[in-house]
Amino acid sequence: MLGAMADTYAPEIDGEPDPGEVVWAWVAYEDDPSRGKDRPVLVLRAVDDGWLGLYFTSKDHDRDAADEATHGRFWMDVGSGARDSKGRPSEVRLDRLVPLTRDGVRREGAALDPAVFARVVEAAAGHTAS
Repeated sequence: MLGAMADTYAPEIDGEPDPGEVVWAWVAYEDDPSRGKDRPVLVLRAVDDGWLGLYFTSKDHDRDAADEATHGRFWMDVGSGARDSKGRPSEVRLDRLVPLTRDGVRREGAALDPAVFARVVEAAAGHTAS
C-alpha cells in the first residue's frame, strides 16, 4: 500500500524532486496514454531513476464524489498553495500513482505543508496498491 511507498517528508528546493514537493510534469491521460496534460504532481518517493507521485487538479470533485468513486477515482481537498499561480484550491487524486522520469519533470513548484502531506499519504494508502 502507499503508506509503505511514501518516503519521509523532506522537501529541499534544489532542482531535484523530494517527497513533499510539488513539481510540474506531463501526466498521461488514463483513457489515452498517448495524450496528456502538464500538471502539478506531489512527489511521494524516489524509485529507480525517477519518482512516484499523485497529481493535482483545480476541478472540484466534491459534487460528483459518489460518481467518481463508482469509477474508482478518489480525490482529497488540499486547499490552495504556491503550486497554482492563480491561488485556486486543489484536489489530489488518491488512487493513481504517477511515474515521473528525470526528463519528464519540468520544474519544482512548491512544497506541500507537512501535515497536509501526511494526511494525503494516509488517505491514499487505502486507495493505491504498491
